Amino acid sequence: MAAASAIPAAEVFTYADEKIKKAAAELWPGAAVRLDHHTPSVTAYVRRLTVNGRLHYAKVSLLGLSLVSVLRGTAGDWPQVRAAQAAYQGSPGALLERETRGLAIVQEAGARACQVAGCHGGVLFTEPVAGPTLADLLAKEPHQAGELMTRAVVELAGLQRPAIARAVDEAAIIERGIGSTFDRKFNGISGPTYLRKAGQAGEALATVALRLRRLRPTPTAGHRPVVYGDLKPDHVVFPDGTDGRPVFLDPGLGRGRPQTDPAKLISRTVLHLIASSPDLVTADAMAAGIEEFADALTADLRPDERAQWLRHLVVLWLMDTTNILSTYLTCPPDLPMPEHAGKITAQAEAVCGLLENTTAGLVAGTDPRAVWRLALADVVKAANR
Repeated sequence: MAAASAIPAAEVFTYADEKIKKAAAELWPGAAVRLDHHTPSVTAYVRRLTVNGRLHYAKVSLLGLSLVSVLRGTAGDWPQVRAAQAAYQGSPGALLERETRGLAIVQEAGARACQVAGCHGGVLFTEPVAGPTLADLLAKEPHQAGELMTRAVVELAGLQRPAIARAVDEAAIIERGIGSTFDRKFNGISGPTYLRKAGQAGEALATVALRLRRLRPTPTAGHRPVVYGDLKPDHVVFPDGTDGRPVFLDPGLGRGRPQTDPAKLISRTVLHLIASSPDLVTADAMAAGIEEFADALTADLRPDERAQWLRHLVVLWLMDTTNILSTYLTCPPDLPMPEHAGKITAQAEAVCGLLENTTAGLVAGTDPRAVWRLALADVVKAANR
């Protein structure tokens, strides 16, 4: 069981609510502002609110860190965090300022993004996007998984245009990168202490993290493409159904390997699948769709290039899964988690088995194409326990 918060969540929530009310009053003087439901998240504080009856979402990020890290005391006690936050939110390049710019860049690249209503006083206000998320659609139509996942990635192709790439470099969000998050969590100094808070799964995750540190590809010296950076199935909304174009939420734009966005999308899709405990037909269909997705992205590669591409994909996928599973398992009990996060922690043993088996294959030097196929077979087994 996760340890209690070093900083009570209630104190942070009260502080964030006051920030939201103050920012809203300054953005919309005289408007009727009413706070609505808190949206559970382990990364930022998100609250629904209405401004003159119109719905918005407000987001507060503390020091660019996850809420779990802040509540665990990573950045100091509450007075220290508040003092640091006052300086942070007023400094150029704070996280939410870059996220605001990122949403505009996505639109400049020709994709659709949620509309920003304002960014003020350390609070980002966005307008809601109605419609099913990619996660919803995959759960309902697993046989369309390959097509829908491919469309989400292809829709973002405009991010590679030179002018867009230059804009991304000026507003990159490196904090959300798979590799940078993994390094913060599983370095050789604080990593073991951190994983002791993960309960029974901590030992397995320690083994997996050690293997992934060995398997992690060396930084590329050549061109690195622009990546969306936080391409989760919950961050892709289809307001007009599967026949319409998607709208993207919560970008984490930056540079990375071409496998970065597919890896995070696969990682979170697999976790949603395992959490839902589907029947065998659904699990098989989803695994086949994920394979179809990777096939579409590697169609133009030679066999040796595809093998190397899949190796990097699998390593990044497993790194992201290790990152988020450890976050969920170390979440303080007074921080509400999204519903699917609780379901994933209940299936931690199955997820750890998938991580252990796949990293063992990679460490043993097994052909990456075989590792990929075996990993997908293990996904079906883990989901259909």
